[in-house]
Amino acid sequence: MDKVFKAMADPTRRRILELLREREMTAGELAEQFELSKPTLSGHFAILREADLVTSEKSGTSITYRLNISVLEQALLGFSNALGLGLARDASPSLRRKKHV
Repeated sequence: MDKVFKAMADPTRRRILELLREREMTAGELAEQFELSKPTLSGHFAILREADLVTSEKSGTSITYRLNISVLEQALLGFSNALGLGLARDASPSLRRKKHV
């Protein structure tokens, strides 16, 4: 959970996640959305991959990124439970099943 929240602490990485929520995108498509150098964006992608918030697939010279929403949902559910917010009752059935496994 720490890696997820560290990854989400940065506004650039949150914007990347928002973009990927709409659809999968290549690194080039994502880069077009920012005025950052490619090495800087690569660092952001690495942190998101390390937190397992995104998956990547290389095809030739192109890398396609996809949002791994289940990791984000699990982290938020764990955080809400740690704070005693009781959101587990309202969680989707898939999250409740994962929690009991």
